Amino acid sequence: MELLKGTVVISRAGRDKGYPLAVVGFEDKFVLVADGKERPLSRPKKKNPMHLAVTKKTVSVEGVSDKALRRALREYFNGKTIQECE
Repeated sequence: MELLKGTVVISRAGRDKGYPLAVVGFEDKFVLVADGKERPLSRPKKKNPMHLAVTKKTVSVEGVSDKALRRALREYFNGKTIQECE
């Protein structure tokens, strides 16, 4: 599955392993991701695309606030485990 801006991904490695994140951009070989809390839209994290599990869900990341991004990610994973959502 192709990575596009707004794609919801699950971190497979690092301190944020298992957490849902939204793709907010690209830089060289890296993907920039944010979750609206630990990683706000103003300072996204660089992740190796191999360390991300791509889901079929997308969220809007253009012109949204961190709070709206958190809400969108929370609604998608509403009480489910990561494995149930993939």
